[in-house]
Amino acid sequence: MITKAVIPAAGLGTRFLPATKAIPKEMLPVVDKPALQYVVEEAVAASLDDVLVIIGRNKNAISNHFDAVPELEHTLSTKNDAVKLEHVQRSSTLADVHFVRQGEPRGLGHAVLRARRHVGHEPFAVLLGDDLIGESENLLSRMISVAEQRSTSVIALMEVPAEQIHLYGCAAVEATEDPDVVRVTGLVEKPDAASAPSRYAVIGRYVLQPVVFDVLEDTPPGKGGEIQLTDALQVLAADGDAGVAGGVHGVVFAGARYDTGDKLDYVKAIMQLASARDDLGPALRPWIKDFAARL
Repeated sequence: MITKAVIPAAGLGTRFLPATKAIPKEMLPVVDKPALQYVVEEAVAASLDDVLVIIGRNKNAISNHFDAVPELEHTLSTKNDAVKLEHVQRSSTLADVHFVRQGEPRGLGHAVLRARRHVGHEPFAVLLGDDLIGESENLLSRMISVAEQRSTSVIALMEVPAEQIHLYGCAAVEATEDPDVVRVTGLVEKPDAASAPSRYAVIGRYVLQPVVFDVLEDTPPGKGGEIQLTDALQVLAADGDAGVAGGVHGVVFAGARYDTGDKLDYVKAIMQLASARDDLGPALRPWIKDFAARL
């Protein structure tokens, strides 16, 4: 059984400066919850209740958010504000949340490697905070199922326009007997459109076999001078089904995904999620239509 989730959150968030000068990008609100809480809730919904967050310097706001706040809870309780009290308490009771520091940010692969002592010899999930998956989707549960059935590492793939593939890791794939599952034969980090092996982009969900730690230990810095998780997965993918831990498979996802790693997409994500809410949508949707008509 896969029970552990790892969430890298040690990045500097430079794309959102100056907002992220003092606030971790993972704590930027998406409507009324920090982006990171959506990710933890997704892990819990997939029965992953042991969550390790990889943090860096000046990220204390993250650990504070998942801790109890007795003074605030007492104030809300005294005011009989049960709704707000429930919201405050939810983040501190969601899961068993742990933290470990990455030190200097040396890439996603290095961040995942920092989880080795906590994870041990078990398969585990990695969730990136830039990608929010719709609450009604079962992507992570499907990935866990594939990993357990095939004893393989699993990555989430989404087909993107050719002109956007340079923004992602890209997978070369072969079909399997399952229509939503492919075998990954190769991976390349952020290729140009002409050299990309497909239009399947790697999005921020992984279920990994523990052998990935051994590979990461020997993975040299790659693109951007950082230790890339993509490079380690390429080693596992090249080994194939007959070798190390069943190679790498991909689950092709076509559901709701919200990208909060880019300023424009972050604003779009807020608008989409707010529009879908029962408490905000009925008033927001007509306003959006009226605003758009006046542009």
